[in-house]
Amino acid sequence: MKVLVGVDNSQESHLALAYVCHLLEHFDAEVHALYVQPDGIAIAPEVFYAPFVGQEGLDKWIDKQKLQIREDVVKECSYCLAGKVPCEPEVSLGDPAEGILDAASDGDYDLIVLGSHGYSALKGFLLGAVHAKILHHATQSVLIVRDFREIHRVLVAYRGSACDQKALEFIAPLLARKKPEITVLHVEESDRPDAEEFGKACLLEGDETLKQLGHAPLTVTRKGSFVDEVVKEVIGSRCDLVVLGAYGHQRSKLRQLISDEALNLVRSTTRPVLVFRDKSREHGD
Repeated sequence: MKVLVGVDNSQESHLALAYVCHLLEHFDAEVHALYVQPDGIAIAPEVFYAPFVGQEGLDKWIDKQKLQIREDVVKECSYCLAGKVPCEPEVSLGDPAEGILDAASDGDYDLIVLGSHGYSALKGFLLGAVHAKILHHATQSVLIVRDFREIHRVLVAYRGSACDQKALEFIAPLLARKKPEITVLHVEESDRPDAEEFGKACLLEGDETLKQLGHAPLTVTRKGSFVDEVVKEVIGSRCDLVVLGAYGHQRSKLRQLISDEALNLVRSTTRPVLVFRDKSREHGD
């Protein structure tokens, strides 16, 4: 598995790198930590305010930031190396979202990892707009990390869609050594006349899939708003990772866009969230 982690000088992005290394330890994977160096005009004026510093001074400051971030990433990569996961720092130039998306596509990565909203010296880097753009337009799964949590409990928000089913098959091998407690949650949709029967069938399918892949999941049914009920379960179960497919049963006609449910869930919880995409399907394979 190839994993691309977007990093900058924020603590959150380095926590994201540490978290994914923890997730992948002793798994057959390689991690690349990418810093997208901005042009001088991309620096937020409210962060870098120096009216008497010219372009040359600004360029030197950016280069200094690049070197510092590279040093920090090398230190964080030691966490990956301790878990036998290769980790390499990389640097590119340009717009952060476009740089990460292009690198993920060109390098045929399987997973993109981003730190959560937090302070950054770069305008828009790993902030809301960048998150949304990557979540919508990536052809890979995307993991949003808010803090470092050892993975003991995992919640799978399972609607029974083909994408949700593939999400189970994606995470099961990653969690094989850790053997966390996995809860498969289905929220019954009130507008479905067969909601109860459909819910039972969904949970049965999810349960059987994970058992076949070596796990012993718990299954839970709730009624109400999908996002609200998932967030309640997240809080109640104190889970360390939330997993769901990028699409429900009604996939957007705009091919790249993830469901509103998935996007709102990412925005509504403080836990790490893995939004799964079937890369082979996205590429039309």
